[in-house]
Amino acid sequence: MHIVCLTFDFDGLSGFISRGQVGPSWISRGEFGPRVGAPRLIELFRKHDIQTSWYVPGHTIETFPDAVKKVIDAGHELAHHGWTHRPPASLSAEDEERELVRANEAIKNISGHYARGYRSPSWDLSPHSVKLFLKHGFSYDSSMMGNDYTPYYARQGDVIELEQPAMFGKQSELVEMPIHWSTDDSPHYEFVRTETSLRQGLKNAHHVERNWVDDFRYMRETVDWGVLTYTCHPFISGRGHRIIVLERMIQQLKNEGAVFMRVDEAADEFRRRQAHQ
Repeated sequence: MHIVCLTFDFDGLSGFISRGQVGPSWISRGEFGPRVGAPRLIELFRKHDIQTSWYVPGHTIETFPDAVKKVIDAGHELAHHGWTHRPPASLSAEDEERELVRANEAIKNISGHYARGYRSPSWDLSPHSVKLFLKHGFSYDSSMMGNDYTPYYARQGDVIELEQPAMFGKQSELVEMPIHWSTDDSPHYEFVRTETSLRQGLKNAHHVERNWVDDFRYMRETVDWGVLTYTCHPFISGRGHRIIVLERMIQQLKNEGAVFMRVDEAADEFRRRQAHQ
């Protein structure tokens, strides 16, 4: 079986606010996701009978509850993406846990249950993250890059020092559903200019599509069972020409045998396979 997980980081305004980008233009850029991009994507997945996973900051849940409720009502997974979209590595252990709990309560309030999965804003975990995920009942994380097609159990307790060989910690019970920047829409598409930096973005969507389909083909040719996770953002991939490319990619992957799943379902499938090995 070759599984494809389409996932969406539903940042809303939170990603811009966390970086101090609070002017009207930045805020309007964030609004495009819940007001325009997300409804388009939900309709696309309804058309193709696909369920996906959405990683939603608590800030987005409480700012745009109607938009988030539509994601839930369509059968998609609502997963954790922080509260303020600040990476855990930038927080103290106490603040990381506080944000984890606050956003999880927002998820429960709108969906009726806590999140099973977590994805770090900017994919930057702290040394405390895995321990906190286990403490608060998470089943999986999707923030690390130690594989491309094979989930694995996350470690905790690594000791990493510049002048010494790495000492790897023990395997935990937390399933890691790996990701990578090459299968994330933001580095390819998103144009960002500030006073001190420039991200060019705006790549040809047909080229991105070709790369992403080839990633699936390599998985199909090299492993008997695997999971490939694509990461998108409603305010980025919700643009017209990218929607067209995403739909064509869905059709092509279906024709080549892809099985589309939510990430929580794919993590459960991995656990079942591990139990029988």
